[in-house]
Amino acid sequence: MLSFDRLDAALLAELTHNPRAGIVDLAAKLGVARNTVQSRIRKLEESGAVTGYRPVVDLPKLGLPLQAFIGAELVQARMGHVIAELERFPEVLEVHATTGREDLLIRMAAQSQEDLLLQLERIHAIEGVAHTTTTLALTTPVPYRTQPLLEHLTRDSGHGRSAPVSDRH
Repeated sequence: MLSFDRLDAALLAELTHNPRAGIVDLAAKLGVARNTVQSRIRKLEESGAVTGYRPVVDLPKLGLPLQAFIGAELVQARMGHVIAELERFPEVLEVHATTGREDLLIRMAAQSQEDLLLQLERIHAIEGVAHTTTTLALTTPVPYRTQPLLEHLTRDSGHGRSAPVSDRH
C-alpha cells in the first residue's frame, strides 16, 4: 500500500481544483519545495494512485441532459461479452460489476427520453442481458469526489518531511 499523508492529500486537493497548476505554483500554495511537489506527484503517478488529469465535462451543456443508471441482470457466464458490447456504446459513461440481483450498474447519458429508450432497446438486444432496471438522475447534489475521504484518511498523519508554511514557527 502507498504511504499517503496530509501533504499528499493537500497536493491532490490543489490538483483537483486546478489540474493545470504548475509545480512552482503548487509548491508556493503548499509551502514546500518544488522538488517535494515533483517527487510527490511522481510517487502518486508511478504507484497508479493518480491515473490522469481530466477536464470535468458538464454533459447537459453539451446537449446530454439525461443521465440514467441501469441495473442489468445477466445470463450466467455472459458478463465478459456484455461488457465488451457495452464498451461499444458511446453513451455509456461507466460500468460497474456489482453484487445483488443486478450484475452490472451502467451509467449512461442521453439527449432525450426517446434517445434513452433507444439505448435501452440496444442494451436489451445484447445476448446475455436478461433484465434491466432504470433509474433517472434528476440532479447531482454531490458529484463524484475523493477529497473528503482523502482528508479523513490522513487526518492523523503528518505532513511528510516538509512542514507547510502554517506549521512553521
